[in-house]
Amino acid sequence: MRIPFAYRCTQCGRAYARDEVTYLCPVCATGYKPGMPLPGVLRVEFDYDAIRARLQGKAIDWTLWSAVEAKYFPPYAVGNTPFTRIDRFAALAGFTNVFVKNDGLNPSGSLKDRASFLVAAEANRIGAKTIVAASTGNAASSLAAICAAAGLDAVIFVPASAPRAKLVQMILHGARVIPVNGTYDDAFRLSLQYSEKRGGMNRNTAYHPLTIEGKKTVGFEIFQQNAGVIPDVILVPVGDGVIISGVYKAFYDLRESGLIEKLPRLVAVQAETSDAIHRFIATGVYRNADQPTTIADSISVSAPSNASMARQAVLDSGGFSITVSDEEILRGQRSLAETTGIFAEPAAAAVAAALLRLSGDARLHAKEQIVLLITGHGLKDVGAAMTQVKIPEAVEPVLERVEEVVGLK
Repeated sequence: MRIPFAYRCTQCGRAYARDEVTYLCPVCATGYKPGMPLPGVLRVEFDYDAIRARLQGKAIDWTLWSAVEAKYFPPYAVGNTPFTRIDRFAALAGFTNVFVKNDGLNPSGSLKDRASFLVAAEANRIGAKTIVAASTGNAASSLAAICAAAGLDAVIFVPASAPRAKLVQMILHGARVIPVNGTYDDAFRLSLQYSEKRGGMNRNTAYHPLTIEGKKTVGFEIFQQNAGVIPDVILVPVGDGVIISGVYKAFYDLRESGLIEKLPRLVAVQAETSDAIHRFIATGVYRNADQPTTIADSISVSAPSNASMARQAVLDSGGFSITVSDEEILRGQRSLAETTGIFAEPAAAAVAAALLRLSGDARLHAKEQIVLLITGHGLKDVGAAMTQVKIPEAVEPVLERVEEVVGLK
């Protein structure tokens, strides 16, 4: 039996039945214009008393917190990504108890598979045949892959500057890809206009509330893989604010269901030039990022769609925010790769850069359990990594020449 839930507006608190709304709160979203954070983002609120009753003395059934029934799930193996202790990198940063949740090993190479999976399930439930989205690359790649598995059509708007590896993924999976000469915010606006006029379900992050519900499953897995222990701190790369909102929602659901008493402290990591949420957390005053150009394309955004919910997630958890430079991101990417064997795309490597920056910072204690959430694989953007490596020149196929090159003579 499905656990009842309602959509609740994070701005005004109004509640809506499951099929009463699809995207934003119809009251708070009045007057919304692209280029600003989304007003009236909806959050799924379950009947937590009913969940508690179902949990009494039983093994945890994780589908209790799913807003879509399992029978609608597409045939696509999302999640169950590695959760690994990384002592060598921890020592480099001055900490003793650091883990990685490596969501770059999802099928399409990013955490975004979790959101696309649940949105595709919802499309199956309501009979939608087309899903529309705007993306800097990862959400689009995951949507294209999952639509291919589910037999759905994907229409995707991306900035023309998106890494070519991500564009190849989308096209190879059969998506209709429209590169836009503009920013992610321009692509977002066009996708809303397209779906409003042409129909199809819009998967845009936070605009569709199930994107948050899909991404929360990474938090559930951290709890499971950590033997039911809440980490002290989780560092999350932040662009539009939906992933960190999803991580928060996972632990919120667990707390409201009586399984845990406290939340992990969430640390929002942004690129220096794409820092709208960081400034919002620090000052309480929202302003778009002026020039959000960064090597970390997946977290490059001027007007983050879920700024308010992300800020609330950080504050409610007792966490904080931090920014890192592109130089620090590349250094973090290389340090993580050299000490753990994990190749993270620049946006994901921002959390490694942040932990290196936080060495000796009073906000983190050396012995606390810290989790770095790696959201995308480095092969998504080889061009960024190429800026810090030199490919060796070929040698003649004789041992003596090899010995000269490696310094054995």
